[in-house]
Amino acid sequence: MSEFTLVQLTDTHLRPTGELVHGVVDTDANLTQVLTHLREAGQHVDALVLSGDLSDNGSPEAYRRLRAAVEAVAAEIGAEIVYVMGNHDERAAFGEELLGLEPGSVDTALPHDRVVEVAGVRIIALDSTTPLRHEGRLEVDQLAWLSARLRTPAPRGTVLVLHHPPVPSPIATVDFLKLTDADRLAAVLTGSDVRMILCGHNHLTAAAAVAGIPVWIGPALSYRIDPLAPAGRHRGFTGFGYSRIDLVGSTMLATAIEATPATPVYDRPESEVLDQLAAIAARTR
Repeated sequence: MSEFTLVQLTDTHLRPTGELVHGVVDTDANLTQVLTHLREAGQHVDALVLSGDLSDNGSPEAYRRLRAAVEAVAAEIGAEIVYVMGNHDERAAFGEELLGLEPGSVDTALPHDRVVEVAGVRIIALDSTTPLRHEGRLEVDQLAWLSARLRTPAPRGTVLVLHHPPVPSPIATVDFLKLTDADRLAAVLTGSDVRMILCGHNHLTAAAAVAGIPVWIGPALSYRIDPLAPAGRHRGFTGFGYSRIDLVGSTMLATAIEATPATPVYDRPESEVLDQLAAIAARTR
């Protein structure tokens, strides 16, 4: 059984009401479907992490819609919400609409970094964005801030969240927009209690490691890119999903959840399946 469950939503790319992403994708509908799925699952979730590109163009109105929708579901499932900046987000509107900062008080030269501890698991959100840039970067002061916090281990370890993956990609367009100077982050993380690094940005699902720490790049909630497109092409498709991160014993496990509407293959009572598996196991002893 899971002792801690975190749900990661990333790259929601909400636009002003009625607008579609790339003229095709209804990201409001995608978000509504996933939040409905979480509500209907009826399972407790400890943390709901939104890891960047929450608005497609920094629209304050889009942030307000996002916050209203997410907070209503988080209250039902018992989840702490952690909002993380992405390159499509705008620091002033993000701070005011999602973090509740006073209007006009946000210094857009400063990142939105924060720490939240939930059920003994420390979640550190790092703002890897630079205004008007799409590649990722962490400033020297941010790395010093992170290092200071990691000096004291959390009761059940730390999950680090940043929008830009600190790993290379075999896809040229994706690799161009990764976190720069990832080796500096790796140096800070070496020997720390960070158990997993969660990212978004790439609009695909992937896994890697930095300093021996698993890196999980979650599926986007808006649309996906083709990781094996024809030579010389870069293309995206409709389709979306999200991630479930569980602490089971000493293991931190990431699971990609497909949210694109699909025809069920089967839908059976869990108890019936467990009984069937137990019967098979008994016969093979």
